[in-house]
Amino acid sequence: MPTTRTNGRQVGVVASFDFEREEELRRWVPDPVRCSVAYTPRVSYRSNLDLVSRLNDPAVLREPARRLAADGASAVAYLCTACSFAGGPGAEHALRDAMTASGAPRALTTMTAVVEALTAVRARRVAVVHPYQSPVERLLADHLEALGFEVVSLTSLKLGSVAEVYGASGQRVRQAVRAGDRPGADAVFIGCTALPTYEAVAPLEGELGKPVISANQATMWSLMRSAGGRARGGGALLRL
Repeated sequence: MPTTRTNGRQVGVVASFDFEREEELRRWVPDPVRCSVAYTPRVSYRSNLDLVSRLNDPAVLREPARRLAADGASAVAYLCTACSFAGGPGAEHALRDAMTASGAPRALTTMTAVVEALTAVRARRVAVVHPYQSPVERLLADHLEALGFEVVSLTSLKLGSVAEVYGASGQRVRQAVRAGDRPGADAVFIGCTALPTYEAVAPLEGELGKPVISANQATMWSLMRSAGGRARGGGALLRL
């Protein structure tokens, strides 16, 4: 379980077994903080919906969350956007409860963080950019709308497999955000922790004139706040 050493403060991240953006994720972690990463068990699946539904099960979080808590993490995040919205708001609460029951002093999911982030930048009408297939796309919109947001657009990167999502370039993400933005949107949300967004957020905000929130950015922002610190990087969210 790789870690970034610190002088005291520590957080933990549970990532899905197939997560490949750990190097980028750590760019949001400030130097004084130690961030430990643990992974869910591998699951078999036949489709994107099948995958995220299986990873929406609290059982996959118990052991990795227990290890992170035992290692000293003061807050633990489940880093997977679709895995935390696939079952709706009630299921998302169950994921947090599973991490707390496993010893995490504070627990959040990526969707916990996204909702907190959109609220912090006062966004009610949201343009959503994502790589999901249609059933999962609809679940994301339903989840946000159930929590009081208005989804003004859903723009897919039209990627097929998980490998294609990890192969997406920052340029492709930026193009999709430009295409997906709408004049009436208060903010743009970039879903999926597999997409590269660290370098994209601040330039896009300058270009579009509104907050741009990515899944990894929001998760690390909320996780650092839960531990009494601040994430590093650019963008309106990280100035709050």
